[in-house]
Amino acid sequence: MFIVSLTYTAPLEEVDQHLDDHVTYLKRQYAAGNFVASGRKVPRTGGVILSKLENRATLDAVLAQDPFHHAGVADYEVIEFVPSMVAEGFEILQ
Repeated sequence: MFIVSLTYTAPLEEVDQHLDDHVTYLKRQYAAGNFVASGRKVPRTGGVILSKLENRATLDAVLAQDPFHHAGVADYEVIEFVPSMVAEGFEILQ
């Protein structure tokens, strides 16, 4: 599993210009089974994506398709981890 932490590198006004395309991209990744959760950071300095892709190279290729990446409005930090325990109802994360 991967945790992807996005940090905005541009003002929110510029980020928001690409938000609709970013949401469309996220929906495509959910439909493909690549992402399992996502959302905004609080305060709104970026976002977080959880991915169950099989390897980092595949994830990097998927992230390279993000309109935020193309527009250069976000940096991406990727953390890989293996969930060894989950709460009831979250078994999909293992």
